[in-house]
Amino acid sequence: MSSNSSGKRLEGFFTGKGFYIVLFLCAAVIGVSAWMMAAGNETMDDLNKTNDISLENKRVETIIVPPKTEEEPEASGAAGTEAQTQQDAAALPQQEDAADTMTEDLTQVWHEGDVMEVMAPAYIWPVQGELERRHQMDSLAYDVTMRDWRTHEGIDISAALGTTVTAAHSGTVSAIETDDLYGTVVTIDHGDGSSSVYANLADTPAVSVGQWVDSGSVIGSVGTTALCEIGQGTHLHFAIYVDGQSVDPLTYLPA
Repeated sequence: MSSNSSGKRLEGFFTGKGFYIVLFLCAAVIGVSAWMMAAGNETMDDLNKTNDISLENKRVETIIVPPKTEEEPEASGAAGTEAQTQQDAAALPQQEDAADTMTEDLTQVWHEGDVMEVMAPAYIWPVQGELERRHQMDSLAYDVTMRDWRTHEGIDISAALGTTVTAAHSGTVSAIETDDLYGTVVTIDHGDGSSSVYANLADTPAVSVGQWVDSGSVIGSVGTTALCEIGQGTHLHFAIYVDGQSVDPLTYLPA
């Protein structure tokens, strides 16, 4: 009784609307499952494509590190520094020797300079003649013209009237004067603190103030203009001053 009833119910189910509803639900489930699987695969493909694109946009650089050689500073290291130190140490004795040689040379030049400083400048006689009157500053001598006792700041060299007078040493003519006692006087500045004076010249000298004259250049001629020495024969009165002080010209003139 119950078996027939159950069979009839089952037959009614398959022939009724319930069967189609179940069939639709199964199809829907299958469809949703298929869609989900397809969507998952598409998502995975998109991710793979994205990764591929990102990798394509990435710049891949290959850095090649060359092997270190002996020429590189890193390779030399402490050994190179030690070699340089040894080289510098070896050069020190040579530098010291050069400094000693330079010092010796400078010392020699200094000594030579000292010798040159104490030597009298090279002068020549301004005229040729006999020495009539000497330089005398330490004691008084009788002056035949002035008829008194006085010092004498130069030397008097006998020479005929009109004898050519030349510069005893090179320099610049610093003054030309007409002195009341010594007549026409020419002074030459030698540029080393010394000057030479030529007095009792003729009225018109052969040089002008500011003119450079070499040793032996004509500056004038012997005259009779020195009133304080008119009692002597014709002569040139010649004097030398160093730093304004009268010195004996014979220490500068050749013997």
